[in-house]
Order: sequence, then structure tokens, then C-alpha cells
Amino acid sequence: MLPSPSSPSPARWFRTLRRTKSTEQSSKLSLSVCTELLRKSREALASGRTLREEFRLSQLEALVRMLVENEDEFVDVLHKDLHKPRFETVLSELILVKNEALFAVNNLKKWMNPEYVARSLVTSLDECFVVSEPLGVVLIIGSWSSPVQLNLVPLVGAVAAGNCVILKPSEISSHTTELLQRLIPSYLDTECYHVISGGPSDLTDLLELKFDHIFYTGSRATGQQVMQAAARSLTPVTLVLGGKNPCYVDRECDVGIAAQRIAWARFHNAGQSDVAPDFVLCHTDVQARLILALRSCLLQFYGPEPRHSASFGRLVNAELFTHVRDLVLASGKVAVGGEMDEAEKYIAPTVLTDVLESDPAMQQEIRGPVLPIMTVYSADEAINYIRRKEKPLCLYVFSSDRKVISNMMTCTSSGSFCANDSVLQSMMVVLPFGGVGASGMGSYHGRCSFNTFSHRKSCVLRNTRVECVTYLRYPPYEDRSLSLMMWASSLSRRSQAWCQIL
Repeated sequence: MLPSPSSPSPARWFRTLRRTKSTEQSSKLSLSVCTELLRKSREALASGRTLREEFRLSQLEALVRMLVENEDEFVDVLHKDLHKPRFETVLSELILVKNEALFAVNNLKKWMNPEYVARSLVTSLDECFVVSEPLGVVLIIGSWSSPVQLNLVPLVGAVAAGNCVILKPSEISSHTTELLQRLIPSYLDTECYHVISGGPSDLTDLLELKFDHIFYTGSRATGQQVMQAAARSLTPVTLVLGGKNPCYVDRECDVGIAAQRIAWARFHNAGQSDVAPDFVLCHTDVQARLILALRSCLLQFYGPEPRHSASFGRLVNAELFTHVRDLVLASGKVAVGGEMDEAEKYIAPTVLTDVLESDPAMQQEIRGPVLPIMTVYSADEAINYIRRKEKPLCLYVFSSDRKVISNMMTCTSSGSFCANDSVLQSMMVVLPFGGVGASGMGSYHGRCSFNTFSHRKSCVLRNTRVECVTYLRYPPYEDRSLSLMMWASSLSRRSQAWCQIL
């Protein structure tokens, strides 16, 4: 797993962006500011304003307005940070967030309503239901690779659920962070929602503050730091962590379509993605055809010189460039691409073949425009390979054989699964998205985001007129009373569940 481009160490991650004599003063000031913002957020939460449906709707609608009215600025800062084309910014960042916010607006009343459970004979005069209440003040730590949607999609869920939020975008995508820090106070409630940049000199210092939930997107190494710090105060966490996302290409598939959809996902945003295919397990019978198809796709997508294409991005910083370059030089052989320019932080879309399982490109998350291809002789071999590794965030398979797809889906475990396409399952507002095992815990998007930032409280409102039945539970205990209690409260395979609080 590739750490955050700056380092697996949170302390060094912050320090690499502060190399002046004022570092110490800035860090201390930021920590005190965070403490004060946390206090103000708790006061705002205690006022009860976030409990009202009309308040939540107004904040979600303001978030949509912020994206619409400042679209050109978002395009500009993402181009500065990642050389991201306008098309990618609008499609994979802005529209994704707007869809999440509008979906929440359209469904908020239903989500906030109590959910009544089925009543039985015993509870026929009572009310049994579940209410969703805000967790409190939550911390959202966003990643740099898609810095708008990875910060604002969780924010939508937290706002919809009625929480106050402290948002910490990554300093690596500094221009986007500065824009969010400027715009959010202009559109959202300034006492309930805060954006911090810089922060303490060590991420651990920030995590020492007591939040009611922490939502983190990023590397596994930093995810472990977040979870360890949260455990000390029993703070619940949602972790969406990167890793090695496998993609199996079967002998029975449309190789041309597979190549297009794999290439689009892998080289989108210059490969800087947690959800793209990280490597291909290719059936040996179709490897040659797949490489030819990938070469053709890349020529079609980016032309003969991708560095001059307005549709191809750049790596976010020099450290990530060095990491990806070293992986290319130490793994397999270059079949397509391979050109590099350190000054531009440019690496051409690259396909590697003759890759071994022990090669660095198969051991570490790449986070760049490089696609290693390792051959297998069957779908079963691919399944066995995937099962030997940590559970990935995403798993992809391209096949026209429904049995192959079914076996791949049921015989492996992953945060998400997609057949005959890539990334799509991570962009759908109606599907929960998150990791499992080493790729994270918890999920979000749509209703699932609302649930993630809510406590689902079980409620029973009893009627006092049923004491003629409930008196059976009181001492002194008798066998006859026990028999009646068992009859009234026990489950059977065909009956509804009884409420067992007689």
C-alpha cells in the first residue's frame, strides 16, 4: 500500500509542507484554533439548530449553489494541483457532489422520519420505532487525489444527518484546500461548519481532540494512526483506504471494450485514484490482444504525445513522481509508454508486462499512470491470487461468461465489485461504497452517508393499559407465568418477531 505521497508518517506529512522558521508558531496557533473551533461547534450543536429539517435543507442547497456559482474556480484550482482537465473535474468531482447533495435534499424528510417496526400481539398498543439522531461534532479528513468529492461527499452526509463538522482537506492539494477554506464559510453556517488547513505539526495532535466520529479517506498507514488515536477515546471511525485493486480479464470477453474501460479508469487523473484498477490479472490467451488494444486506446485518448494532450494530467508532487518512476524501473518491462519528465512531474500512460508477483509494482499501491499486467492460466488462478492478498477496496472482472463473474464475486471479498466496467460502482449515489478488512471499515454515499453520521436509536413507547399481561414477569416467579411468558415472547420460523420487554 502506497502511503500518502509525502510519507507514511503523519508528522513528516505535515512537516514537508512547512520548512520555514515560523513552522512552530504556525503549528501551535493551528492547534489552538482547532480547539476553539471544536468548542464553538459543540455550542452550535447544543443550540439545536442542526436538528431542524429546514436548516439542513438550506445548508445542502447552499452547498449546491457553491459548486454551481464557482465552477470555474474549482476547475482552475484542480488544474493547478493535478493538471486535471475540465471534463474530469466536472464529471468526477462537481457533478458527483451535486448529485449527492440533491439526492439528500430530495429524500431528507423520509430519512429523518421515525422508522416504525412491525407490531406484534404484545406491542399492539405500543410504539416501537427507530429514530436517527446526529452523532455530534465530526471530523472529516479528506484525501488529495480527488480533493473536492473526497471532502464534500462525506460533508453532505454529515450535514444531512444534522452534525456539526470540522473539515480537514489535504494540504497536498493546496490550491483546492485554500478554495474550500474561502468558499465554505461564505455559503454554510459559520458556527456549525469549519474548514482547517495546516493544523497541528503532527496529525496525531489533531486526533487527540475529542470528536464524536472521524471519517478518513487516504492511505492505510495514516488510517492506522487515525484508528489508534480514536480508540483511546472510543471514537467511532469510518476509514476508506487505498490498496491494490485487482482487475481480471478473462479469455471470454470483448477485449476492445475491456481495454477502453480499463484504460479510462487507470489513466484518469493521471492514475491518481483509490478506486481504479491497480493491476491486471490477464488470461494468458488474451494478453497479446489486450496490449494491442490498450496501445490503440491510449493513442485514441491522448494522441501520439500524451504530454501535449489537454486530457492528461500530471502527478501531484515530486515525491510521488519519484515513487512511480522507481516502481516502473524495478518492475517487468515497458510495453507501452514509459516516457518521463521530472520537471513537469509527467509520466506517460504506461503498460508493464512480464511482471512478477514479487515486483514492487505488484507489492505497493502505484497512484500513477502505470498498469502492470500479470498473466494467469484460469479464473481460478486469479481468484486464488486475490484471496492470498489483503481484501481490496475494489475488484473488477471483464468476462462474457456469467459463471466466471459469479465465481469471482462469491469466492472473493472486496469493498465493492464491478463486472465489465471500472469505477462506476464508486460513483453511484444509490450504492454504499467503502472498504472491508485492510481497505477500511464503514461506507458512505446516499442514504448510507446519512446512516454513517447518525445514531439509530431504538425507541419503545409503552402503554400502561397492558399491565394485565406484563405482571407475569414480576416476582415471585411461577412455572405457569414462565410458560405464558415463553408463549408470548418466543420466536418461531414463520412468525413476526415479538417485542421481548413484557
